[in-house]
Order: sequence, then C-alpha cells, then structure tokens
Amino acid sequence: MAELDGSKTLSALLKGIAQCNYFNNPDISEEMLQRELYPQLPPHEFRSLLEKMRGVLKSIVSADMDLNQLEAFLTAQTKKQGGITADQATVIAKFWKNHKTDIRDSLITQSRWEHSLKTINWRVDLKARSRHMDHGNTPVAIAEIELGKNEQASEFLCLEFDETKINHILKKLSEVEESITALTHAS
Repeated sequence: MAELDGSKTLSALLKGIAQCNYFNNPDISEEMLQRELYPQLPPHEFRSLLEKMRGVLKSIVSADMDLNQLEAFLTAQTKKQGGITADQATVIAKFWKNHKTDIRDSLITQSRWEHSLKTINWRVDLKARSRHMDHGNTPVAIAEIELGKNEQASEFLCLEFDETKINHILKKLSEVEESITALTHAS
C-alpha cells in the first residue's frame, strides 16, 4: 500500500513540476509541493528529489522522446548511481505517456512570437465590365486569411490578386522551393 501511495505522490509531483515549468501555473510553488505532497521529508531531501525529477523531465521533454527512447533513457537512469528507482521509472513513463501531447503543445504555443496562420480561404472571381472601367471580364484571385496568436482575437486579411500578381507569387514560391531543396540536399 505504501508503494501505491508513493507512486501517486510522485505522479502528483511530476504534474506539479509540469504545471510550474511547462504550463506557467503561478499557483504551484516548491513550498506548496512539499507541504502538500512530502510534508515528512526534510527540505533538503525534498529539494534533491524535486531537482532530480525536474532534470529527468527536462531531458525527456527537450528530446521529445518516443516510447522506445523513453524506455532506454529510464533504464539508463535506473542503472546510474544516484539515479532513479525502477518504481520511479514506471511512474515517469506513465506520466509521459499521458501528458506528452499537452506539454508539447504548450511549449509550441509559448514559443510563438508572432501571429500564425489559422485559416486561409481563396476563390477566383471574374470582374465584370462596367461603364466606369475600360477592361472587364478579368479573373482575380481573392484570399481571405485569418491570423492569430494563442487565445487572442484573430485578425483577418482580404487580398486581391490579378493574373500578373499571381504569376509573380508563383515564381517567388518556386524560388523558395528551389532554395529549400538545395539546402536539404546539401546537408
């Protein structure tokens, strides 16, 4: 029964570390984690456990480990002097399997500095001739773009391109594609 309680407590500690380090939850502090989860441990022992678990989690998160990498890493950690126990490795593996996607998504969201493309819709319209315009019946491409950042309100752009502008954009995109191809084949 004590082992089960230890697993639950360690799992809660890992969740607390994730909330603090990866989800920027200001309500989680080192003192709160010790008070709620490990009140019987002296502060220096708790700090040592906390730093060990932070280090292990940081290694796992920064490598974005898949299950095979995780298993190899945790096995190595159990064999290392001053490493983790097999029971701790089991809890860490379960934690990572359950929280990998959320942690990864949070880090991606936090790493965006600028707006990102949310949606793009496009269509081709035909401008009709009128008495105020000499030319008519010319196709135009219309792109409606939604840009946004995290949970902020989106911005919408509506762009109109004639055939000349579309050809120019396509040429530039081809140049970008060629540059990327050259870079990826050079390395």
